[in-house]
Amino acid sequence: MEASKIKDLVAAMTLEEKAGLCSGGDFWHTKAVERLGIPDIMVSDGPHGLRKQDLEGDHLGVNDSISAVCFPAGCGAATSFNRELIQSMGEALGDECQSENVAVILGPAVNIKRSPLCGRNFEYYSEDPYLASEIAAAHINGVQSRNVGTSIKHFMANNQETRRMSVNALIDERALHEIYLSTFENAIKKSKPWTVMSSYNKVNGPYVGENRQLMTDFLRDECGFDGLVMSDWGAVGDRVAGLEAGLDLEMPTSKGVRDRLIVEAVKTGAIDESVVDTACERILGIVYRAVENHNPSARTDWDDEHEKARKIAEETIVLLKNDDNILPLKAGNDIAFIGKYAQKPRFQGGGSSHINCIKVTSVLDEVKAQGISGVTYAQGFDDEEDVVDEALEAEAIRAAKAADVAVIFAGLPDAFESEGFDRSHMRMPDCQNHLISEIAKVQPNVVVVLHNGSPVEMPWLDEVKGVVESYLGGEAVGGAQCDILFGKVNPSAKLAETFPYKLEDNPSFLTGFGSGDEVVYSEGIFVGYRYYDKKKMPVMFPFGYGLSYTTFEYSNMKVSDKIMDDSKTLTVKLDVTNSGTVAGKEIVQLYVADLESTAIRPVKELKNFEKVYLEPGETKTVTMTLDKRAFAYYEPRIKDWYVEGGEFEIMAGKSSRDIVLGEKITYVQHKKLPVRYTVDTTMGDIFKDQRARAVVDHLYRAYFEGELSSQNEASEEAISNAMNDAMLENLPIHAVIPFAKAVITPAEIEEAVKKLNMLD
Repeated sequence: MEASKIKDLVAAMTLEEKAGLCSGGDFWHTKAVERLGIPDIMVSDGPHGLRKQDLEGDHLGVNDSISAVCFPAGCGAATSFNRELIQSMGEALGDECQSENVAVILGPAVNIKRSPLCGRNFEYYSEDPYLASEIAAAHINGVQSRNVGTSIKHFMANNQETRRMSVNALIDERALHEIYLSTFENAIKKSKPWTVMSSYNKVNGPYVGENRQLMTDFLRDECGFDGLVMSDWGAVGDRVAGLEAGLDLEMPTSKGVRDRLIVEAVKTGAIDESVVDTACERILGIVYRAVENHNPSARTDWDDEHEKARKIAEETIVLLKNDDNILPLKAGNDIAFIGKYAQKPRFQGGGSSHINCIKVTSVLDEVKAQGISGVTYAQGFDDEEDVVDEALEAEAIRAAKAADVAVIFAGLPDAFESEGFDRSHMRMPDCQNHLISEIAKVQPNVVVVLHNGSPVEMPWLDEVKGVVESYLGGEAVGGAQCDILFGKVNPSAKLAETFPYKLEDNPSFLTGFGSGDEVVYSEGIFVGYRYYDKKKMPVMFPFGYGLSYTTFEYSNMKVSDKIMDDSKTLTVKLDVTNSGTVAGKEIVQLYVADLESTAIRPVKELKNFEKVYLEPGETKTVTMTLDKRAFAYYEPRIKDWYVEGGEFEIMAGKSSRDIVLGEKITYVQHKKLPVRYTVDTTMGDIFKDQRARAVVDHLYRAYFEGELSSQNEASEEAISNAMNDAMLENLPIHAVIPFAKAVITPAEIEEAVKKLNMLD
């Protein structure tokens, strides 16, 4: 519907109808206005599957939902590093939504993995904002290509379940923009989601849903977002303040309670009716966009969707260890599959994203379907209660000992990670760790296949030859696992997060999830690999890491220009060769390092990536681009992104710790940062500008003469020239007064400061 017609509809509504439109009609629908023929639309949970509840709604997945396809969760989707693949997943989800008349699917979830303990990490993409935003944009573009809306969430800093509805996240300005907001910004600019979902928590004081700086200034003015902002379910406190801040739609229904508050606020003049009008126009814009683009004849082929889920899962499974090329498994060997998850895989997380699946394929199902012989099975453990079952363990040990290879399917049960609570440690169940170590004592050829949504400690890592990270791979994960284990598919995923050796290594460990209703993000911009690299800290598996059954070589890296500035775009090209004997896909990661920064910055940051398929011996040229933002940091003094002039290195790597090629360029910056001088400005900072140095030259000479006149032979031995230089470097100009030989007054200092601030 045209914008003018929507305005006419809103103008025809009563104040009470407008206020009512600003909250849900029930748990999953917007509110209809029958008098004017305004329909409602349905939204539904996602983001990796359609959770349409056909009876009474709830938000935590307790009540039944329709049968649908469960694709890999966000933790796995990001490991694909494959924009096209995730877009195709979005297209499949959009098709399902059309077939079920769902207007908006609630996702993707793009919150940063600040801590490996966050209970909802399985739904989130990455510790890196660029990767998360690129995967999110692909997902959104896929869904919305089917004329179905998305709701990028949870805006913003919903990085923990502990007190998630009340906690105040204290985040410094650079971290806020460089890590937490940039994920939303890039995704919104690239994909234009129909809606944004606000989070429960506070950020630096106000609740996000009542923060105009975030909801309007950032989302709409900086990101160009033009859709509607809806609340997370129950994430509304002061409805009128939220409306003024830019929160258009409250979900679910308030049963009229908050509608009346809006009406009262307008009638008393506390809020202008035009604010309500604007919210209604945004809501109706989405309502009619969905209604007018609904395809009532849309149908979904569930078998086809299941196969898509399998193909996607194949690119989300990361090969972490493969000593002695134990994988792929050899045909004709006796292989013991051990572990509960071989028969009943853990393939999705708990809570609002839980999907009622059409069907689930386990690895044992797939082995049987493919007619693979020589595979035996033993359950090994039952992790409903974390206690070693001696009978199950003994049976598993016997099976492992009699086999050529033991493959143990382990991981985290639902009780260890889910929406609603955070993990208290990074350990797998003790019964599983014990089983793995006991089997390794009797069988030298052990492979562990993990099912989990976040990093886990691996005390048995040195005892096994192979580790496969399946994450939560969706309903077809068993088929994907089978194809990778037996070499039908070459693994091509890489980690979207760092696996530290232990929880205490994590940068957020000291402040964790806060004390009471306050959490300090004391690690600032140093999240994930940014921290581990800066600390030069060993990690179990670095960000961007993943093995293959073949090998790749990089060569001939070239940049389009050796000189870069704010107006240019840099093109980077390099050749990638499959130097092995198996066809496969390689993920080329492009990092940028500021070699001369005066601002505190990470060692390097991911700024582009490309996935390329290569036959054995084949070479392809990979091309990536970098713009100003790839080199910039957020500068609080100008409230904008800024690049310091100087030398940068463009790095091509196989992971964040495996940099293969590099090219240096010079960034020319014509803009100077504003400098405000005060009586507390140090001489060292003033001396950076020759013009400024000239202004305070008389103060410098007065200080220097005073220092010389007071020195004798003994003092010269005690105070070296280096010490004198350092003291002057860090000397605030007001501190010249007591050290100067001549009399310097505070008025003279103030006059010098005034002249300094007139230089620009």
